[in-house]
Amino acid sequence: MTNNEENLMNKYINGINSTMDNIKIGEIVSGKVISISDENVIVNIGYMYDGILNKKDISKENLKPAEMFKPGDEIDVYIEKINDKEGLLILSKIRADKKIHWNNLKNAFENEENVECKIKEVVKGGVAAYLGEIRGFIPTSQLSVKYVENLNEFVDRKLEVRIIDINEAKNNIVLSRKKVEEVELEEKKNDTLNKIKPGDKVKGKVTKLMKFGAFVDLGGVEGLIHISELSWERVKNPSDVVSIGDEVEVYILDIDRGKSRISLSLKDITPNPWDNIDKKYKIDDIIKGKIVKIINIGAFVQIEPGVEGLVHVSEISDEHIAKPEDVLQVGNNVNVKILSIDSNAKKISLSIKDAENTSKEDYSEYTNNSEEGFSIGEVFNGKLKNLKLN
Repeated sequence: MTNNEENLMNKYINGINSTMDNIKIGEIVSGKVISISDENVIVNIGYMYDGILNKKDISKENLKPAEMFKPGDEIDVYIEKINDKEGLLILSKIRADKKIHWNNLKNAFENEENVECKIKEVVKGGVAAYLGEIRGFIPTSQLSVKYVENLNEFVDRKLEVRIIDINEAKNNIVLSRKKVEEVELEEKKNDTLNKIKPGDKVKGKVTKLMKFGAFVDLGGVEGLIHISELSWERVKNPSDVVSIGDEVEVYILDIDRGKSRISLSLKDITPNPWDNIDKKYKIDDIIKGKIVKIINIGAFVQIEPGVEGLVHVSEISDEHIAKPEDVLQVGNNVNVKILSIDSNAKKISLSIKDAENTSKEDYSEYTNNSEEGFSIGEVFNGKLKNLKLN
């Protein structure tokens, strides 16, 4: 053997030894498919011996090797056993895939990335979910930002989730859908807050009713319609105007971006009935209205939706009245006479007694205390000429 041949042989042997030192059981390495039979696959991983993939270690779906690979394919394999005496490397594709999957899930956990899972079944305290072949657990409290009443609604559904705990040694993964929804809502909230401004008209959905008003979801952020902004009319209860789930168009009054608070108005979507009040009504007009509130000094009468006037206690009757409620009731329909209108202050003064007195036709000119009688013609003095009888 020449010196050159000996040097080449030494380099070859050193290379093999180096490769042998680098290969360890439990590692994942890349290799190339050399040959395929019905029961196994031969893979070259750059070692002095080729590796063998038995059919049972290729896939849990019991597929034939030829259905999965062809010669020349580059694949990742897990080293299960090194048998130098027999010149064998025992490999596993199943374990390689699982190990790679675990590594990907760990990376997703560290980088706070979403992963997809499929809900398999309801278990104690939550639901079992699968990320490929790996089983995970979603506690009930982590299924949604909303209250979950029926866990079975999630079975067979695919969900984007966040990994909140992972332990490969214990084969344990805890998942959260709630975390994903919180991030989505925050992004949606910021997007909405950047788009809207006071004076805008936007659409939303009523989500909650309180004594003081109604909350409306505008898209990731909620705004409040105070009870005074629900209608131009007097409102006793928000449920008299809106219901949970209603789609409404609202007017944005104010935005506190720091606190994510939005003040809304429903009534400002429609014209203010006070804007043209001077054109619709005049002083001394007699109109109909409904008593909507009684106080110590009088009664408020609604003459049209959103417009109320005050009948002072002294304007209820010519007779002395101690308390307005002695003669009036909420809901009564009454005739009133307009005494004054202040459209800027949104005040109208009304009188019930003047309306009654004006409506009484004065027939005093037709009365006569003398003993002489009068004919009907003489009494009405031709006032019946235009009377039409059907």
